[in-house]
Amino acid sequence: MPFATVGDLQIHYEIRGKGPRLFTISGTGSDLRRAPTIFDRPVAKHFEILAYDHRGLGQSSRPDVRYTMADFADDAAGLLEALGWGPCPVMGTSFGGMVAQEFAVRHPQRVTRLVLNCSSSGGEGGSSYPLHELEALPESEAQRRHLEISDTRRDAAWQAANAAEFSKLLDDAAARARIGADEPGRKMGAHRQLEARSYHDTWDRLSGLTMPVFICGGRHDGIASPANLEAMHRRIPGSQLALFEGGHQFHVQDPAAWKRIIPFLQG
Repeated sequence: MPFATVGDLQIHYEIRGKGPRLFTISGTGSDLRRAPTIFDRPVAKHFEILAYDHRGLGQSSRPDVRYTMADFADDAAGLLEALGWGPCPVMGTSFGGMVAQEFAVRHPQRVTRLVLNCSSSGGEGGSSYPLHELEALPESEAQRRHLEISDTRRDAAWQAANAAEFSKLLDDAAARARIGADEPGRKMGAHRQLEARSYHDTWDRLSGLTMPVFICGGRHDGIASPANLEAMHRRIPGSQLALFEGGHQFHVQDPAAWKRIIPFLQG
């Protein structure tokens, strides 16, 4: 079980695959023990992938202090430094896309190409759905609400017509959430991440990015809306934008997504 020392933290990471290097940054509540992970996606067949658990999550350190988006970005830079990785393509998904924005702004020399999946800039570009507002709900209700907003097609009528499918989605979400749920500091770390997420704002700095950037998302995403993606596209010079047939999990729902993302990362 590999760990890297980054400042005062022990960051849990995994490296798998063969090919050019790719640094991936995961989303809200992520844990490399919670399958499927990036290593289960089509992109894993084409790259040597580095993935890790954010501070406060998974098997990484969980300091009970306020986290900032700058902290998350600097953790990412520190991990690359500790592992001896030079400049490489970076792909961030959801919350990981927010971290990837902050990372690219603060450490542009480390990013050769940048993919931002289902993310938002904050500020004038619009914020992603305030997931911290779901913390007060019972866990089962929060999971239900998350599934509804992650794909806006899953309204009451859809749920009634697709009861078995929605029930399975709920069961899968509950099963993933149970992994590591009873570990000390788990709820605190998850809260600290959501707290940092709520203050995310790179809008005023995105125009300074000069590396190739590909912004991707789902047409039915209620967490990172198409309008937010379009705003980032207008803000980042020379960026590309593609919307796919899906919600927040567009890269799972629409096979066309990886057919666009993988060639971009390969350059």
